Amino acid sequence: MRQFGKIVVILSFVLLSFFSFRAEAKEAFPNAISSETADCVSCHQKKTVNIYQQWGKSRHFGANVGCYECHKADARDPDAFEHEGHVISVIVSPKDCARCHERETKEFAESHHSKGGRILGSLDNTLAEVVEGNQAFKTEAFPEGVSAAAVNGCWQCHGVEIKVLKDKDGKNTGKLDPATWPNTGIGRLNPDGSEGSCTACHQRHEFSLKQARQPENCGKCHMGPDHPQKEIYEESKHGINYYAHKDEMNLGSSKWVVGEDYFAAPTCATCHMSATRDLPVTHNVGLRIKWNNRPVHSKPSHLTDQKWGLPSASYTADQRRKDMEKVCSSCHAPSFTKNFFLQYEALIALYEEKFAIPGEKLYAAATKVLKASLGEKYAAFAQKIDYTWFELWHHEGRRARHAASMQGPDYTHWHGTYDLARNFYGEYVPQIKEIIREHRDGKAAAEAKELESLLQQVLESDDHKWSIGLSSKEEKAKREQRRKEFLERYK
Repeated sequence: MRQFGKIVVILSFVLLSFFSFRAEAKEAFPNAISSETADCVSCHQKKTVNIYQQWGKSRHFGANVGCYECHKADARDPDAFEHEGHVISVIVSPKDCARCHERETKEFAESHHSKGGRILGSLDNTLAEVVEGNQAFKTEAFPEGVSAAAVNGCWQCHGVEIKVLKDKDGKNTGKLDPATWPNTGIGRLNPDGSEGSCTACHQRHEFSLKQARQPENCGKCHMGPDHPQKEIYEESKHGINYYAHKDEMNLGSSKWVVGEDYFAAPTCATCHMSATRDLPVTHNVGLRIKWNNRPVHSKPSHLTDQKWGLPSASYTADQRRKDMEKVCSSCHAPSFTKNFFLQYEALIALYEEKFAIPGEKLYAAATKVLKASLGEKYAAFAQKIDYTWFELWHHEGRRARHAASMQGPDYTHWHGTYDLARNFYGEYVPQIKEIIREHRDGKAAAEAKELESLLQQVLESDDHKWSIGLSSKEEKAKREQRRKEFLERYK
């Protein structure tokens, strides 16, 4: 009876979600393929047969939603243009998708994903524009040039403001500047004022559930030295089981509930978006994440939402943790889940106390020395220490935190805390000492003295005193005893 009761609740939830979606939709599905779409198809089935066939495999096709229903535009839209007797736009924005997918679009609009374009002008973008790039890529919208490193790198994941070209009279042509299009960045700034790109995850024109639910889908952006979630997932037990049992994952199912429709492993979508027995599907990927591990210092995720003015700021980090625990409970016992999160948060605390707090203080003091000495000649990322500190928190510190959150031990240690420690003691501290030596007798002598005092405080602290031989006799004796035990064990 209990099992029967669960089935009734689940079916009720699924049906309620479906009918709520239909009730929220601004436009009903067409009863037949529209004459406008039929016009499009008559040409595109010959000229772009791949697009035609992808659409033919999609659920859109089955619902009579075609080319025109997605691409139609108002003549007043900035990116509108006339094509074969119809007014359309190349870009299908979240606002366009909201004609049918209103709830999903609203959730996405309130997520961190849709705000990815806010990186424009940030430290990361400055690197791509200035340090890595130049202004040699000139287009109509960027006559003074733009960095090809930013266009092909940052903008393709985070998004960019799409520029619509104008004619000689200043009127919009509907054509898009080549520096900003093509672009499927998750936080793309669209001409209609909306933020984001649904096709960042749901690749056109099939919009396959199976494709969107696979971990590779997230790997376009969530990989590499600063946030290697894709690689971390692959080495985790979750990833190992997924790739071993991919054919059992039921990835194309409409009702895709973990613990019911599949058991082998979770994917990224499982944990962050998809339905469980207790949670509905959500397109706000941050609502099950307690910690934002992207900045120098990890912070409760709702505080980032608060800073960005998102409605989800009212949903606290602790509430988000409880929702993630519900996901975990689909496969794991409560004690397993509880202890995992204790381990993970202990790693966050270790990074914060041992490296992030003292490291940031040292960097601020070292920068003060350099600015006092160089004056107007000072430029960020013109000194080696800028890169060393940046990679300590932005690469190694992030890798350790992200890997611990996803059960990736090799990335937590060898690509995370080991690299962090090696570069802190082997690169960062020596560079601090070099700055002190170079400037202790010049016009930045006072600032150099402050830096020297701070460095001494850091190195004499409990976390770092071992590196200057200040460990107590008791601590040294314990380490020696552990070494002897190890050697004895493997004689």
